[in-house]
Amino acid sequence: MAGRRDTGLAALAGVAAGAVTLGVGALVSLVTGPTSDPLVAVGSAFVDATPAWLKDFAASTFGTSDKLVLGIGEVVVLLALAALAGVLAARRWAWGATLVVVLGAAAGLAAMGRPDAGALAAVPSVAGAVAGLMTLRALVRRLPGQPRPPRPVRAERRAFLQATAAAGALGVVGVVIGRALGAGARGAQAARAAITIPRPSTTAAPVPAGVDVGVDGVVPWQTPPAEFYRIDTALVVPQVDPSTWSLRVHGMVEQEVTLTWDELLAGNLVEAWVTLACVSNPVGGDLVGNQKWLGLPIRELLERARPTGDADMVLSRSIDGFTASTPLAALTDGRNALLAIAMDGEPLPVEHGFPVRMVVPGLYGYVSATKWVTDLNVTRFADATAYWTDRGWSPEGPVKTQSRIEVPKAGTSVPAGSVVVAGTAWAQHRGIVGVQVRVDDGAWNNATLADDGGIDSWRQWSWTWEAEPGQHELYVRASDPMGPQTGTPADVIPDGATGYDTVRVTVS
Repeated sequence: MAGRRDTGLAALAGVAAGAVTLGVGALVSLVTGPTSDPLVAVGSAFVDATPAWLKDFAASTFGTSDKLVLGIGEVVVLLALAALAGVLAARRWAWGATLVVVLGAAAGLAAMGRPDAGALAAVPSVAGAVAGLMTLRALVRRLPGQPRPPRPVRAERRAFLQATAAAGALGVVGVVIGRALGAGARGAQAARAAITIPRPSTTAAPVPAGVDVGVDGVVPWQTPPAEFYRIDTALVVPQVDPSTWSLRVHGMVEQEVTLTWDELLAGNLVEAWVTLACVSNPVGGDLVGNQKWLGLPIRELLERARPTGDADMVLSRSIDGFTASTPLAALTDGRNALLAIAMDGEPLPVEHGFPVRMVVPGLYGYVSATKWVTDLNVTRFADATAYWTDRGWSPEGPVKTQSRIEVPKAGTSVPAGSVVVAGTAWAQHRGIVGVQVRVDDGAWNNATLADDGGIDSWRQWSWTWEAEPGQHELYVRASDPMGPQTGTPADVIPDGATGYDTVRVTVS
C-alpha cells in the first residue's frame, strides 16, 4: 500500500508541475502571441494533422462543441504525461526531466510551425518547461521519505500536499489569466463595437411573410447569429484589427490589387440572404444556417485584377493560415459571392470571421467560407491545393440538395389522427421547388412549401399525416429544378452526405 500511495503522490507532483508549465506558457504568450501558447500550439498541430475521417467523426459527433472536446482531451493527455513525468522523476530524476524537456520541445516546435509564428514563438514553451522542471524538482524533494532532516511522516505528507496544491492552483490561475488577458488585449471586440455599418448599395429583396411555416419545433427561417453553427480550424479565435486589415489579390492576374478596410467600407456593398452549410453535416444534421449578409461582391475585385484566361480557382487564405479552393466561376458568375463584413445588420461576430469573411452561395464552407480572410491567390486546381483537399476532401464542393424532418422528433410518440410533419430543405443557388414525404413503404406525398425567400436560402415545408397506431418511419426528399435528391446513402467524405432523412415515431 505504501508503494502505491507514494506513486500516487509522485503522479500528483507531476500534475501540479504540468499545471505550472501550462500557466507560465499562457502568461508568456501574452507577449509573444496567442498561437504561441503551448496548449494552443499543440492543439493546432493536432488539428492540422487530423485525417478526414477523424475530422468528420468530431464534427458529426460533437458538432460545434468539437473544439471544447478537443481542448478537454488535450488537457487530459498532457496532465497524464505530466503525471508520468512525476512518477519517473521520483524513481530517477533524469527520466522525469527528460520527458518534460521532450514535451516542451514538441510544444515549441509546434508553435514555431504556425503560419503566424514570430521569432519568439517557442519562448512560452521553453519558459513553461523550465518552470515545470523547477516545480517538479521542488515537489519531488518534498515527497515523504526523501533524504532530509527527519520529520513525522504525517507532517511530511501534509507539507507535500500543501505545496502541490499551491503549485497546481498557481498554474491554473496562470492559464485563466493568460487566456482572459490575451482575449482582452487583442481588442477586436472593442474595434467591432466602434464600427458603424454603411448602408448597402443594393438591399436584399423583401422577405415574404410566409417563409416560416409557423410550426412549433421547426427552426427559424432566419438563424439567430448566436445559434449559427461554427466549424473551423481555429482553436484560438483570431483577433484582427480592421484598421490594419488588408486583402491582397494576386497570382494569375494582370494587375495585383490590395484592398484596405476603408476601401471595402466605401465600396458598392450588397445585402443578400444566403444559407451556409458545412460539408460535415450528416443527413438530417444541424450544421446549416440562414442569414442576411452584407459585403462587397468578390467579382468586383477580380474584375480589377483581371484573371488570365487559364485560371480556374481562387485559393483564399485566412490570417491563421487556413486555405480554401473556390472555383473562379463561382466568384464571377453573378451570384452574391461576398467579402462579408456584417451579419444580421451588425458587424460580423469575432468567431464568425470579423472583420471580413467570404460567403459564397451554393458551395460548402470548406471550399468557400474562409473567415478572417486576408489573401486571394488566383491560380489553377492543377497547380494548388487547399487545407481540406490536402486531407482527402474533394477540391470542389457544390452543396447537395438536402432536406430534414424537424417535427415530429425521432423517437417521440404522437396521437393517432392528424399529425403535422414539417422541416426544412435547401439547394443553394438552385432553389427548392418541391418536397415530398413518405410513410414506411408507401407512396410519396407532396408537402406544402412555405414562401420562397430566395434561390440562395433554404425553404420550410409541412405536410399533414393521417397517422394510424403503430411504429412508423417517415422519409423526406426535396427537389430542385433538376429533379429530386438522391436517396442513395453516402458519407460526408469526400464531398457531402446524401440520402433521405428518416424519423421513426410511435403513433398511439
